[in-house]
Amino acid sequence: MEPRHTQDDAPLMPDRFHEECGVVGVFGHPEAANLVYLSLYALQHRGQESAGIVSAKDSVLISHRGLGLVADVFSEEIIRKLEGPAAIGHNRYSTSGQTLLKNTQPFVVEYAGGGLAVAHNGNLVNAVELRGRLQERGAIFQSTVDTEVLIHLIAASPGKRVVDRIVDALREVRGAYSLVFLTPHELIAVRDPNGFRPLVLGRIKDAVVVASESCALDLIDAKYEREVEPGEVLRVTAAGIESFHPFPPAPPTRCIFEYIYFSRPDSRVYDRSVYEVRKQFGRQLAIEQPADADIVIPVPDSGMPAALGYAEQAGLRFEMGLIRNHYVGRTFIEPQDAIRHFGVRVKLNAQADLLRGKRVVVVDDSIVRGTTSRKIVHMVRNAGAREVHMRISSPPTIGSCFYGVDTPTPEELIASSNSVDAIRDFITADSLGFLSESGMYSFLQSGQHNGFCAACFTGRYPVPVTDQGRTHQLRLFEARDR
Repeated sequence: MEPRHTQDDAPLMPDRFHEECGVVGVFGHPEAANLVYLSLYALQHRGQESAGIVSAKDSVLISHRGLGLVADVFSEEIIRKLEGPAAIGHNRYSTSGQTLLKNTQPFVVEYAGGGLAVAHNGNLVNAVELRGRLQERGAIFQSTVDTEVLIHLIAASPGKRVVDRIVDALREVRGAYSLVFLTPHELIAVRDPNGFRPLVLGRIKDAVVVASESCALDLIDAKYEREVEPGEVLRVTAAGIESFHPFPPAPPTRCIFEYIYFSRPDSRVYDRSVYEVRKQFGRQLAIEQPADADIVIPVPDSGMPAALGYAEQAGLRFEMGLIRNHYVGRTFIEPQDAIRHFGVRVKLNAQADLLRGKRVVVVDDSIVRGTTSRKIVHMVRNAGAREVHMRISSPPTIGSCFYGVDTPTPEELIASSNSVDAIRDFITADSLGFLSESGMYSFLQSGQHNGFCAACFTGRYPVPVTDQGRTHQLRLFEARDR
């Protein structure tokens, strides 16, 4: 079957899985909002569409949210207004709902129990079903984001304490969630029983910090303490931390794509170094998919650790054959006289003096639609490479994610309906090799995949998705709300 994308100069569609979101919370520090702001900088890679911070001072919650990068949304003057010893923050990439200010988190509400703010990383797989049920009871929604379902469930709970209401609400939802809640007097952090999305705990002296990744702790000089465990609820007050596990235990299904692409390589995720796991992906890839070549080059930046591992294992020279422009914005104006492969050229440039006459292994972390890989192969070949061998440090991506990652539909994923040979022909490489599913777990001592979700590679979804037609229904919500 011929791959769907055959136009070299077709409009550049997103050809990456998009980051989910980043969450952070600080309790017990006089500069809580400033520390959250800095942590969001460290977590910027997890979401670039919007950012927000809510702080707590006395009995009041103070909020500022906006569209764009952290640097665009916040100023020194705004941070000064976010007073108080506790704060939570959120970077967003939309996994449900449009990129609108009303969908920007943290959400802040007033209900019978007082003020409450929430920030969410993940996706609830029964949110549409719950939303319909709540609307039948008269609930009015202000956003198109699944997180708002939680707020309605919390408000309807008979629980006496906020934490009890939160637990009641979470017993009704399914899916992926790492959550931070803030009231005027407490911070509550929760991770879903399967542990889909990461969440870590740290401290700055007596202050408590929770964040999506440890790189956020590093920037604010917080000491990494541990992961928040799957199914764990942390309640942080002036009296200290309470930890409890109110949910039935579930099989751990941590997202393997955090290691492949999403997390920063300098983070510890699932209590392992992301950098070291990615290098092991590359080593195993070299064992499984060797190539007669002269040099190994990465697709920067996410392909670099795997390329290093590949080169070390294969005994080949590692080179930076592609140079990335780190100052490219999200949009740019193309000249009217169209330039071939402009979308990739504006971000990457091949070093002809290095590549000319060489047999080159190009290592990337994944292939989604295949369009970007095709352009990169053309770029390397046009720079004078004699052969181009594409190596991918993950298995073929065949399925969408419903647990907090914005992914194309299966019809848009080139590997869902094409063989490796057909993909190789489409991207015009001399050879193409993927890491095997079993090889992906070579970083584990046992080599077994227990404890991870790889549904995007296998089609095996560990938590049933009851919101069939979810995307269509959310589009209806968005059209109605515009």
